[in-house]
Amino acid sequence: MGARKRNRAEKNKEERANKYFAILNDCPSSPRKMRLVADLIRGEEVNNALNILKFSPQHASRNLEKLLLSAISNWQNKNEGVRIEDSHLFVSEIKVDQGRTLKRFRPAPQGRAHRIRKRSNHVTLYLASAKQKEETEKQTEK
Repeated sequence: MGARKRNRAEKNKEERANKYFAILNDCPSSPRKMRLVADLIRGEEVNNALNILKFSPQHASRNLEKLLLSAISNWQNKNEGVRIEDSHLFVSEIKVDQGRTLKRFRPAPQGRAHRIRKRSNHVTLYLASAKQKEETEKQTEK
């Protein structure tokens, strides 16, 4: 491996060590339906986001609730001895990307067939604390 590639890999590794995230791959619902639920919790505090997802009737909210709990657990693993209530965690970023599409055929009248696309998505959820937000704002001002 070349020096530039190694340096870039080490830099990416350090950046990921400071971020708290969870990834959900190949969730069997369309990205459009998942984005509707993701927009509800973007920028919300963690406890508020969990309440929104718990009482939301959409099926995608169950998957996002599990993903948010996983991100909180990842945060706890990296920050042992720190209480969640004191850190003021919030959903800083949530991305919903299109996953693979399964193509199926359904019988149609007069011997024809209609194509059915079963879509899936990938969701990436990032958490941040209010302290991190203030630090990044100070760095951008400099």
